[in-house]
Amino acid sequence: MTALTYTILTDPAPLEASAAGRQSKSIGTVHLVVTNTARRTDWSTIEVKVPVGDGAGDLTPNIPEMKGTYTENQWGAQERTREVNIERQQGTNVFKVTPQTGGTASFRFGDYMVLTLENFTVASTAGPTVLTVREKTEDDDGEHTRYTSVALVKTAPKEIPAPRDFRPDKAMVDAGEDLTLSWEGSADFTYEIRFPGGQAAITPGTRTWSPADAPKRATTYILVATDPSTQKQHFLTTTVQVRYPVLETLTATTGIDTPWVQGTANKGRVTFTGAGVEISNDSGGQGAVTADRADLNGVNTEWVQGRSTDDGKITFPKDGLNIRQGSGAWGTVHADKADLNGINTEWVQGRSTDDGKITFPKDGLNIRQGSGAWGTVHADKADLNGINTEWVQGRSTDDGWISFPKEGLNVRKGAGQDWGIVFADKADVNSVITNQVQGAGEGKGYIKFLEKDKGVRIFGGVSAGWIRGLNDGEAWIRFNEKGIWVLKNQNGKRESANVTCSTVNDRPA
Repeated sequence: MTALTYTILTDPAPLEASAAGRQSKSIGTVHLVVTNTARRTDWSTIEVKVPVGDGAGDLTPNIPEMKGTYTENQWGAQERTREVNIERQQGTNVFKVTPQTGGTASFRFGDYMVLTLENFTVASTAGPTVLTVREKTEDDDGEHTRYTSVALVKTAPKEIPAPRDFRPDKAMVDAGEDLTLSWEGSADFTYEIRFPGGQAAITPGTRTWSPADAPKRATTYILVATDPSTQKQHFLTTTVQVRYPVLETLTATTGIDTPWVQGTANKGRVTFTGAGVEISNDSGGQGAVTADRADLNGVNTEWVQGRSTDDGKITFPKDGLNIRQGSGAWGTVHADKADLNGINTEWVQGRSTDDGKITFPKDGLNIRQGSGAWGTVHADKADLNGINTEWVQGRSTDDGWISFPKEGLNVRKGAGQDWGIVFADKADVNSVITNQVQGAGEGKGYIKFLEKDKGVRIFGGVSAGWIRGLNDGEAWIRFNEKGIWVLKNQNGKRESANVTCSTVNDRPA
């Protein structure tokens, strides 16, 4: 019989063996309480042997560190606790306990020592476990070495508590909205979630899961928790409602009453109003209707455009309509005919970029070639109040042409600067400066104008009733059937005048 008394306590009580295959292990603590209940005893060594392994008789597969304290507990005095020395014997599962002061110490009545193996992994096989103690003490009878054993029991692993509180973060979601499911449960289970069309294994240690594809209609999810050691399974279910479900097929035989209809991948929407329907895009703005044909009594719209974003576009301002390119610049109207009351435009041009072009400055209009140079007006007639031009020419390049210098006008032959001829029935002019004047027909007489002070030379004769000097008071010559009559005015009377000459036929060269 040992001099000291040894009592073993466990936390929890009893210890639960660790379950093979479970992620979490059973954790326990053992307290070995040493007391003196007999007589005065001095102690020098207490050795504790711990069975290490995973079998039924083992305490733990991994031996922990041992801690210990000695408490003086004399009746009526204040308790005093101090640590004791503990070391593990090298290469063994034995802990050697000695007094703090070394040597031998008194173990008095009422005092106690607590040796602790704390937070160790309990062996995985249920069964009794025995710790062996060897003590070395001294009393009035001398030194003694005595042995004893203390036992504890490891019970079989308990069933893992069933998981609970399987729930979605939102009970109602929009179609395609993200969803997260969560639950509470032991890490020792292996989890999977089953759903229509598939299942998903859950990563160990995880208590949440989100479906890769968010639900499109009311969906029930099943959480399956499996005990890896017993293969026992637990099932939890939860159902998520979808606010706007997407159905693969729908058959309605008597009609559908709904305020609106919306797409799935693309959120275009048709809303039914008292006046008809409204088409919206996926952001809620006005949408587009795409169709092969539309048979309508009328269209009220802000604009009309081709199918492509760079196609032409027609807008409808209050004063009419605007034709624009897809870029927003002014566009072009292509038509066979246009019946208009008027056109306001900056310019008019032929179909080709090098065709003639008419622009409309404030003072009239400009006719230009496609290159920008001045162009030509081709017309049968032109009824104008006036023409400002540098020259006028016939239709052919060798036709005569008229130019307009500052002092009047020049008439020239075609394709050169040679003087041309003016043909007219009559000419009413204040004066004529010319080299000669000739009758209109072939072989007609003409008048040639000689050098200064020599006068004129008349070819073909002069026919006249009379000839007079430049001034009213000068003499004149009258022609009659008898010859000539030279007259002058003298005091208001007509009188014969003198004729002075040198020789007959003496005339200027």
